[in-house]
Amino acid sequence: MTARGDELFDLTDALLCADGSVRAPVDLTSVVEHRRGHGAMYDAVNNGNMDVPRLLTGLPMPQAADGRLVLAVDVSNVLRPDAPASADRLFCHVCGRSGRSSDQFVPGWPYSFVAALESGRTSWCQPLDTVRLGPADDTAEVTAAQVRRVVVDLIEMGRWHFGDRDILVVFDAGYDAPRMSRPLAGLPVEVLGRIRTDRVMRKPVPVPWVSPPQGGRPPKHGKEFRFAKPETWGEPDAATTQVTDRYGTARAMAWDRIHPRLTTRSAWIDHASELPVIEGTLIRLQVDRLPGGGDPLPLWLWSSATGPSGEDVDVRWQGFLRRFDLEHTFRLMKQTLGWTRPKIRTLEAGDRWTWLVIAAHTQLRLTPARVRRGFRNLRPHLRCPARTPKPSTPAPGRPLGSKNRRPTPRYDVRKTTRRPESVIECDSLRG
Repeated sequence: MTARGDELFDLTDALLCADGSVRAPVDLTSVVEHRRGHGAMYDAVNNGNMDVPRLLTGLPMPQAADGRLVLAVDVSNVLRPDAPASADRLFCHVCGRSGRSSDQFVPGWPYSFVAALESGRTSWCQPLDTVRLGPADDTAEVTAAQVRRVVVDLIEMGRWHFGDRDILVVFDAGYDAPRMSRPLAGLPVEVLGRIRTDRVMRKPVPVPWVSPPQGGRPPKHGKEFRFAKPETWGEPDAATTQVTDRYGTARAMAWDRIHPRLTTRSAWIDHASELPVIEGTLIRLQVDRLPGGGDPLPLWLWSSATGPSGEDVDVRWQGFLRRFDLEHTFRLMKQTLGWTRPKIRTLEAGDRWTWLVIAAHTQLRLTPARVRRGFRNLRPHLRCPARTPKPSTPAPGRPLGSKNRRPTPRYDVRKTTRRPESVIECDSLRG
């Protein structure tokens, strides 16, 4: 913390030692561990500075059961429906309580998180990086650049060495897994993502290919693989059965070298050369029951790795199920640490408060809720990096009876920048 560091350290201690959930940052100034006034707190949140690369070097790096690094990517929103003075708000999707028909779009700031997952009897993960998504940002491109930056930092910090297993990056169905594997090529990364159940992919071309009598070049794509039609699947290349405590019997089937048929639309509209064939492993997981008691529908996963064994298939779907630990971390950050509670106006202050919450969460590493309840007893035995506050007097403020001559600018809620949907439209925009 390079600017207003003393106050930021005190604010972090107050965030950790406060009784109950955090309602507002100004309430933290009344905590014993906070030794400065509320003016210093506002100044630190609005004008402070945090050295994020140095912060990342001190974050712990958990590993999965097989010793590899597993990263999860997801988006969480800071909803600001009543903040017209805050810029770059987007319509954020909020799930309803009574099905998809009750979903809403609420103005706010979406943040993309990258977190490290671990195995064992734990429901927590370690956030490593966060990026706020703006109106002109393409979610896939920003996320790919974010993951690439995190992976490069892990390699430079010595968290991954040559000869180690590839880093597994887990995505939900909101990301196109084959597309995400393309910008991450060249890194020791394996992409694993959930696929919608209505997708249609392609099988590999049979080898050796028998040319028809009329001749012609061999096709690029094999027969269709329709998720909703089992008669198009064929025999799986690997199949496993595992008995679990939470899901009952888990049956997994995997097909090798399954790929989507790309077209020059959407993400590939600017691709000038021949469209690539992105092959991977398709996994279908079926369980007996769900912990919440819902209908256990089949789960489809796509991995950028090819030629998996039965053990590799089990590692993939087990690693994906640990992605839901990120939801528990979001719930703790929002409900207990007060990530979404402050009515912050500027974008910079919102980013600064987000990183402050991540730094506080890191100190609650073992069992966050239990450690936080006893952190006040632990703090006196720790070294405090903040210096002793100096005596000061309150600022004079605005003269009594004067009017505010600098009104705050108002901003409309923005939509994501529209992108061309066809090659003709793309060429017309180029002029």
